[in-house]
Amino acid sequence: MKNWLKIIILIILIIGVAQFFRPQENFTTADPVNDIANKYDVPMNVLMDLYDGCYNCHSNYTKYPWYYNIQPVGWWMAGHIHDAKRHVNFSEFTTYTPQQALKKFKAIKHEMDERGMPLGSYQLMHKKAHFTPEQYKDVSDWAAKMEAQVQATIDSSNRKQ
Repeated sequence: MKNWLKIIILIILIIGVAQFFRPQENFTTADPVNDIANKYDVPMNVLMDLYDGCYNCHSNYTKYPWYYNIQPVGWWMAGHIHDAKRHVNFSEFTTYTPQQALKKFKAIKHEMDERGMPLGSYQLMHKKAHFTPEQYKDVSDWAAKMEAQVQATIDSSNRKQ
């Protein structure tokens, strides 16, 4: 048997075996008691933008497409989601300290101003994640407003001490 044929067969076997090793899914049936909207004023249009463009990776409620079941795509997506939640998790936002929340709001504003999120690779497969310039501005303005509110809370708390 030719070497290239052996290599192709080996690759097919490896990919076939890989299908039995799937990453854990990022989904819970628990109520979102720590969701950002439970503590902060999130206008409905901004909340819908966050749901469409952010929550799939930045929350505990990922909706998986069919191709997630194909390895190594599923592993790549699981790693991406894990990394995204490390940066900000909207499902756990109320557990952040005011200082952490302040940093998260600054980061959200920065990403919207730079149009760094949603990622281009995500937008390829998720048409609702294509933000218009107005949507970027709305989320950025909201994040700036929340940043100012959290900073005022921190300042007020520091004056009391």
